[in-house]
Amino acid sequence: MKALVTGGGGYLGSRIARMLYARGDDVVILGRRQYPEHAKAGIPAIQADLRDAAAIVKACEGVDAVFHVGAFVGIWGRRRIFWDINVNGTKNVLAGCRAHGVRKLVYTSSASVVFDEKALCGVNESQPYATRYLAAYPETKATAERMILAANEPTLATVALRPHLIWGPGDPHLIPRVIERARHRRLVQVGDGENLVDVTYVDNAAEAHLQAADALTATAPCAGRAYFLSQGEPVPLWPWLTEILAAAGVPKVTEIVSYRRAYRVGALLEVVNRFVPMLREPRMTRFLAVQLAKSHFFDISAARRDLGYQPRISTAEGVRRLRAWLCASCGRNSSSGSGAG
Repeated sequence: MKALVTGGGGYLGSRIARMLYARGDDVVILGRRQYPEHAKAGIPAIQADLRDAAAIVKACEGVDAVFHVGAFVGIWGRRRIFWDINVNGTKNVLAGCRAHGVRKLVYTSSASVVFDEKALCGVNESQPYATRYLAAYPETKATAERMILAANEPTLATVALRPHLIWGPGDPHLIPRVIERARHRRLVQVGDGENLVDVTYVDNAAEAHLQAADALTATAPCAGRAYFLSQGEPVPLWPWLTEILAAAGVPKVTEIVSYRRAYRVGALLEVVNRFVPMLREPRMTRFLAVQLAKSHFFDISAARRDLGYQPRISTAEGVRRLRAWLCASCGRNSSSGSGAG
């Protein structure tokens, strides 16, 4: 199989590309810059922006399967940028697939497409899309996911995967962001701290993409469908974060605010930031308040059934690997960060 991985230089995209290459597939990654580490490993790269329609269409030439992982990710930012990359970029990928007869398209979506202001406890794919989004990222990912699933047809089979909170060693997004905020006392516990959330170890998420591509045909049960992905066992968010902070040598979060207060502050800061756009990302937003305070975990039985998905790396093993990586990064012995703090 010849595969194109958009966002192949990113955290999840890199894992997918390397797994494909390791099993003998012909892989090309697409990203906005050059990736010498992939070139050394024998994985060529196409330098292009998802917003460049002509370049994206050309990149799909001669490809059997596209893994559309690339996206603009964040809890805050200009809506126009989210829309141009996540929605219009997906339109360009679909155009490339249709122009060159690509048979399979695996889309990296997000569990946040169904998340509004209510707790989600063990819901499955029958959960409808949110009726109101508190951030541009989930809104644009939902729009793109709808496009991907609607494009499923006999000549182009499509599937969308919804991993939730991807993490692990080398994570450049979630874990460093939490640690940096906590280190500078900008991270607060929102709510009573008893909320449960799903997380997804990066290798499990990557392997699910390969399983989806292998299972995907025009008549497969997964064609035209979306699937939640996770570890299959939600974690208590704040004790889990405390364990990670301890591994990084950062004290546990002690400041606690109510959900209602955090939500109100987030709404206010969003308004201020819109009128003074030069300010950095708000310390709190409505979306962040909901994410930090409410439970959100999902039923992954459909992915197990239709894709053969099985999270091989347990949460405990993933934390052990993350702890070792964090301690190595900090130059400390991993045993010093073994407790929950």
